[in-house]
Amino acid sequence: MSENPATPKTLAADADATGADAAVTTVTTAAPAAVPRRGKPMFPDGTGPAADPAGSHHERRIRSFQPRRSRVTASQGEALRRLWPKWGVDVDGLSRLDLDAFFDGLPVVLEIGFGMGEATAQMAAAAPETGILGCDVHTPGQGHLLGLAERNGLSNIRVANGDAIILLREMLPPASLAGLRVYFPDPWPKKRHHKRRLIQPEFVALAATRLAPGALVHCATDWEPYAEQMLEVLSAEPALENRYQDYAPRPDFRPLTKFEGQGLDKGHTVHDLLFRRRA
Repeated sequence: MSENPATPKTLAADADATGADAAVTTVTTAAPAAVPRRGKPMFPDGTGPAADPAGSHHERRIRSFQPRRSRVTASQGEALRRLWPKWGVDVDGLSRLDLDAFFDGLPVVLEIGFGMGEATAQMAAAAPETGILGCDVHTPGQGHLLGLAERNGLSNIRVANGDAIILLREMLPPASLAGLRVYFPDPWPKKRHHKRRLIQPEFVALAATRLAPGALVHCATDWEPYAEQMLEVLSAEPALENRYQDYAPRPDFRPLTKFEGQGLDKGHTVHDLLFRRRA
């Protein structure tokens, strides 16, 4: 699974003052893996994603992800070197991100945790009028998604590398997002690890401040206890309203991923949740 950006231990009281595991497929390729030597940066020339973009600029919190940078294939690495300067951004938390300039004026949906990016690319192709900002820390997936975007002529995809909490809190202006997607985040099934789950009240309250009125929040999971927590947390956020009384029917615009298919094969039930930002 790819990593979700973190669940914060605490968030600033005034968020305006300042992920998710998506489905992951195993990609087998004959191209040689581009694995850096220990202690050496993968992209020393600065043309690719940084190993720790936020560095020591921001507090360390309990995280729901572990950055993974190994097993990058030659084609993924080459895509990162060529396309990152144009379509990538490191989440360093040092400046606000101009979404209008980054996406040529398109309304932007933030997807937290896109895995290898196949579902993201399908959604981008189906809705070219919408920009998708995919935030993840999985370097192979970042390279794979950028390669998919180039090969399929998808100019509405951008990739953010780092912690989605820092991205939301420090780098995105209030009411700047047209939507938020969190598909199949790590369920952290053990009770002592529940604090690492992404969908927590503090995260949802922060995210709501970055959503424009009418923006859609879409979460999906095949882990029943996490679905119950998601429904409880999202329903308790006063800035959001449930489009359905309970769970939502699976929307056509969310592609069926291999990870989801594996869960269904195991008898898991997939729950979708669709909430809107109140006016």
